[in-house]
This record gives sequence, C-alpha cells and structure tokens, in this order.
Amino acid sequence: MSAISQRLGVALLMLLASMFASNHIAARLAFDHGTSVSAAVGVRSGVTALVMLALLRLQGVSAALPRATLARGLGIGVLVAVQSFCLYSAVARIPVGLALLAFNTFPMLLVLLTWAATGERPPRRVLVAIPVALCGLVLALDVVGSAQAIEGRWAVIGTGVGFALGAACSFAVVLFLTTHWLKEVDGRLRTLLTMGTTAVVVSAIGAATHALALPADGEGWLGLALLTLLYGTAITAIFTVVPRLQAASNTVALNFEPVMALFLGWAILDQAIAPRQIFGAFLVVGAIVYLSTGRR
Repeated sequence: MSAISQRLGVALLMLLASMFASNHIAARLAFDHGTSVSAAVGVRSGVTALVMLALLRLQGVSAALPRATLARGLGIGVLVAVQSFCLYSAVARIPVGLALLAFNTFPMLLVLLTWAATGERPPRRVLVAIPVALCGLVLALDVVGSAQAIEGRWAVIGTGVGFALGAACSFAVVLFLTTHWLKEVDGRLRTLLTMGTTAVVVSAIGAATHALALPADGEGWLGLALLTLLYGTAITAIFTVVPRLQAASNTVALNFEPVMALFLGWAILDQAIAPRQIFGAFLVVGAIVYLSTGRR
C-alpha cells in the first residue's frame, strides 16, 4: 500500500477523532432516552467484534493464537470492558467533552505506570506536561473557587469524573500490558479479542443485574445505532490509515477528540461551558500533544 501524505494523514486522523467524539455524543443521546450503559457497551462492542471478524476473514488473516497469548488477551479484554463501562458511565453523567478530557489523561498515567513498573525514567517534558494538564483539567472541570464552591461543584460532577479517571487508569494498564504481552499480535486480531470479550463480559453482568435496558423511543434507537456505526467505522479505519502514515507522530491528531466533543456537546446537546473551561481544555490537549510528540 502506498503511504499517505502528512497533510492527508493528519486530516484523516482528525476526521476519525471527530467520529470517536460523535460516538460519545450519540451515546449520551441514547442514555438520555432510556438506554443503559451495559446495553450500549454490549451492542457497540459486539457489532465491532463481528466487523473485525469479517475483516480478518476477507483479508485472510488467521485468528489462531497460542493458548498463553489467548489467555493474556482475554485478561486485557476484561480490562477493556472496565474501561468501556467507566467511560460511558462518565458520558452518561457529565458533559461529554469534560468526560473525554478527564479520560485523555491516560497517556500521562501510562508514562507513570511504565516508570513504576520498569524503572524506565520518563522524559523531562513529562515534568512539564503533567502539571500543565492537571491545571487545565481543574479549569476545565471548573473546580475552582472557595472550598464551599468546590464542594458543591464536586457533588454535581464527582461521580462522572471518577468514572472518567477510572477509565483512564484502566486504559493505561491496557496499553502497558498490550505492549508487553500482545505487541506481536495483529492489531485487528487484538481488537476482535478485546471487543468480543468486552461484549460478553458487560452483557453477562448487565443481564445478571437486570441492567440491559434498550432505548425507550426512536431517538434512543437512533443514538444506539449511531454510536455503534461511528465507533465501528472509526476503529476499523484506524487499521487502514495508521499503517500508511509517513510519521507515527501524526497520530497525536487523534487528541482532537475532546475538543470536537466540547463543540458537538454545545451544538447538539446544549452542554455549554464557560470560557475558562475552554481554556483549560486546550491546556489539557496541548499538554498531551506536547508529551506525545516527544516520543521517538
């Protein structure tokens, strides 16, 4: 396959980031119209797994894995299930853009996890990026002011932010283990394994706890269909676009997702935020991009 030019590659990645953001907007629409988090995660993950299975069959990629690798993949899949459930739970409770901003701290958590687990000293720019991102997150979440104001604000958003940070921690562990355990496994096969596991685990727990609620009306079904279509299309396209990029650092364009989510949340869901929150959002995204572009 021919390489994609840098300009086209960045444009395509920003489009994919917008699709991922739109998937979360659609998820919030589905949640607001009766869909449970378990049902949304189960449907999205199950359909994506089926798409990946079809893609592997069409491209003649074997799905066979050694038993040890399969067991590790299933374990990582359980963590992906936790991450997916936590992130959608955050989206269901707080503005979509804020949930994604909190979740997108995972690259920094991954650096710290790698440092703690392997002793690999993080690059110096981490010492700059992390404090800036934390300050930006405080502004974006609007947890500033008097102690009473902060307590009141946290009472409103605390649970959602907790779920988003839980998703970030889970995903950081997923990336760490994937790098060490599944690095040689085809990306499409990894996605099939993790999405299939996620669908089974979340659906089973949802059924056992009577939490598999389907949409209550047409808007809910539209949201569920769109979140499944957008996520499945975007994750499949990632495996088509990324291998053809001329520079891996172009993938930082995917960090456009929370910015687009803030805009779409305002335009579609009427989730308005204050100017200082927007400034905080750009601080977070800027710090993540600064950290990511430092890896060579």
